[in-house]
Amino acid sequence: MRLRILFGTFGLIFGLALYGLAVMSVGVRFVPNHWAAEVPFYLVTGLIWMWPAIKLVRWMAEAAPYRPPPGS
Repeated sequence: MRLRILFGTFGLIFGLALYGLAVMSVGVRFVPNHWAAEVPFYLVTGLIWMWPAIKLVRWMAEAAPYRPPPGS
């Protein structure tokens, strides 16, 4: 179970790093060099990465054992 959390953590870190590099390379090549074009592009792409990250975190959370709060 802990192995799932470990793999998920490394996947999240490396996946986000690769995604960031891909977004930057696309932005440099295809987005015009003007703030009115760059702001929406990086805003949208900055939010898109959360969708797979949420799925990965939920998958990792399935491995965490339930522990009742103290005093119960």
